Amino acid sequence: MNIIGHKKIYLSISGLLVLGSVIAIGVWGLKFGIDFTGGSLLEVEFSDSSRPGVDEVRRMLGPLGVGGVSVQPTGERGMILRFAHVDEETHQNILQALQVDAERGYAVIEKRFDAIGPTIGSELLRNSLIALALASLGIVLYLTWAFRNVSKPVSSWKYGVIAVLVAFLHDVPIPLGVFSLLGHTQGVEVDTLFITALLTILGFSVHDTIVVFDRIRENLRKLKSPEPFEVTVNRSINETIARSVNTSLTVLLVLAATMVFGGATTRYFSLALIVGIIFGTYSSIFVASPLLVVWQKLQSRWQGRTD
Repeated sequence: MNIIGHKKIYLSISGLLVLGSVIAIGVWGLKFGIDFTGGSLLEVEFSDSSRPGVDEVRRMLGPLGVGGVSVQPTGERGMILRFAHVDEETHQNILQALQVDAERGYAVIEKRFDAIGPTIGSELLRNSLIALALASLGIVLYLTWAFRNVSKPVSSWKYGVIAVLVAFLHDVPIPLGVFSLLGHTQGVEVDTLFITALLTILGFSVHDTIVVFDRIRENLRKLKSPEPFEVTVNRSINETIARSVNTSLTVLLVLAATMVFGGATTRYFSLALIVGIIFGTYSSIFVASPLLVVWQKLQSRWQGRTD
């Protein structure tokens, strides 16, 4: 496959995907969960299939003065309620309001109750951003050291910079754009599990990119006669593409099973990983290495002009 020869096509596709994601985030933003905004989450399950409707639940809680109630049915009998931060007394009053219905006779079982203050939520968001920044810095420093013996025709630090930039500017924004769309249309919220998924996507993307870069390094060392850098890169991609695709497919099969058969709490976590791994695999093959060639060509032109 002449991937480097058609790099403009692949890079244009990536550019459109990232642009669409940025527009979605700019227009709709992200629907942050209580992990970041503060509030309460109550997961309940009704004793039979006669689960009340969303409007009915809101009507039940109306007299309690609970603000910002969001109701999400789960499964056949479950329901997740999100609302403003409440004290324990109000928590028990909510359960009491849901507990008995004289006409239907259903009872409710509390499965989970989480309450997070706004201060903790803002601290979690700040710590999540710090974790992403530190992980990226560590990756760049490690790759600079690992590729220290390969400095021509591309400096060792550029491998790390491109690997991180592709992950940050391509593989992370696309899942963010997807969840911005889901938040706007389906009310899907972003929580700490989603941040965990982004860190996992970041690591997977960089790992897959390193496999290709490492083969480029090996092929550069083996060269007995000079050849264009893009030829070496294209050969390296073709030698590793089967490995990248097969590895990603095995991971995607497990994630698909988790999303379909797992619980509601892990469904969107699995979806985020699926989206990230699909586009992370694409970027490691069709984006990262072509960008390395583009950078090398720009560097050669700049050096030619200054000589």
